[in-house]
Amino acid sequence: MKRFLPRYRRWSRRLKSLIGQLHLDADANRIVRRTDFAHCPRPVLLLYGFFSTRRVFEVLEQRLRREGYAVWSIHLGGALDRFNTHGIDALAEKVREKVERMYARYPHMGPLSIIGHSKGGLIGTYYVKRLGGDQRVRNLVTLGTPHQGCPLAYLGCATLGWFSRSMWQLTPVSPFLRQLSTGAFPRNVRVSSLYSRTDEVTPWTSARLKVDGQPNVFNHELPDAGHGELLTRKSVYQVIRRELAAGYGEHAPALRALPPSAS
Repeated sequence: MKRFLPRYRRWSRRLKSLIGQLHLDADANRIVRRTDFAHCPRPVLLLYGFFSTRRVFEVLEQRLRREGYAVWSIHLGGALDRFNTHGIDALAEKVREKVERMYARYPHMGPLSIIGHSKGGLIGTYYVKRLGGDQRVRNLVTLGTPHQGCPLAYLGCATLGWFSRSMWQLTPVSPFLRQLSTGAFPRNVRVSSLYSRTDEVTPWTSARLKVDGQPNVFNHELPDAGHGELLTRKSVYQVIRRELAAGYGEHAPALRALPPSAS
């Protein structure tokens, strides 16, 4: 019994972290539009994760706006029309359709950057690799994304798998993820995976991308950041900012040392 106790506690912490990110408010995906798409040289699309909502990006969105980025997001629907439970490929198609409508309406929008948290990173990956998203996207930044699958998804299959196809897609043995990982990323897209060994939901080994000699693919390990903290810590934002700047061919700002309380 004792040997199973640490494993139980580890899974319990992961589950509590996942539950802690739920936003049960029915208005959690209703946001105020602040972006002027007619003057949008550096648009950034934010894609949230499983059983989450657009509200998780509040801190990150404010920081990006202060840096001059034109930030927007897409309501991904799902259970109760707000929990992002649909299949990854179906949601990537939804992203493609929305992006194309936006560029048709605002043809002077600049090249797109995508930041995806957790499952949102897989939606962005599928869009870029399988749906021609490289024609629009300059940067793809994933935060705590289970590129190699998430063991916690097995628990999700047992509880939510009857209505969420994406739970099965997120398992480590998923044929979907195996197929998605095949082939190189388009060379014109800078792809960066940010992850932490203290992420309670996505194991760091799963979040690492297979570089395989691709000069445009990067992995960045971040110290002491939980799954949700990847969206709020200043030290994580500094890396995000550098990656976006590098993808746009701009001077990347130097990383600033932060006190432990602000990191």
